[in-house]
Amino acid sequence: MTPSAQEAPLRAGLAALSLDLSEAQVQGLLDYAALIAKWTQVYNLTALRDPPSILSHHILDSLAVLPPLQSHLAATAGDAVLDVGSGAGLPGVVIALCCPGLRVDCVDTVGKKAAFIQQAALSLKLPHLRGVHARVEQVTGQYPLITSRAFASLADFVVASGAQLAPGGVWMAMKGQTPDAEIAALPADVEVFHVEPLVVPRLDAQRCLVWMRKKTA
Repeated sequence: MTPSAQEAPLRAGLAALSLDLSEAQVQGLLDYAALIAKWTQVYNLTALRDPPSILSHHILDSLAVLPPLQSHLAATAGDAVLDVGSGAGLPGVVIALCCPGLRVDCVDTVGKKAAFIQQAALSLKLPHLRGVHARVEQVTGQYPLITSRAFASLADFVVASGAQLAPGGVWMAMKGQTPDAEIAALPADVEVFHVEPLVVPRLDAQRCLVWMRKKTA
């Protein structure tokens, strides 16, 4: 499937998610999907290599978080996102494409993946996007929103990135079905304040967002 052949299913997915993107943003998503497919041939960025699967399992899966993320951003003053274990930039690059007002840092311990995100930032002309080759514990600064997609257990995620969460900030973890056992294993000072089911166009699988924050004394 060529990038042009992916345009119709992408636009259908955006309509199903009620996302109103500019023509430049739609083209950016298509270009990003093509970049993933190209780099994966050499660098094995993801297990998925065919463009239809990249579109459904990566691009649309990441786009599904946009409506709840935009609702959250509308109610807060957050201007920066840290995407932990970003891999090929999912969902960080998609967030950067669709939310140009945000600074998005994507951290990964694999150098080739951080390099790919840097290349994506250049190719897609996203100066507010950055790939960081490091462990999340080594990242300096704090962020009002920290996200992850299939990075680790919820407990490992919040412990690893706890120092990077700004006061009053939140974690947004993308998961499959509701991870009740992981929620029960969270540290005592972390609470789940919302579990939001997601429907991903063209993907017949359970998805949810787990929103967490540090408990106030």
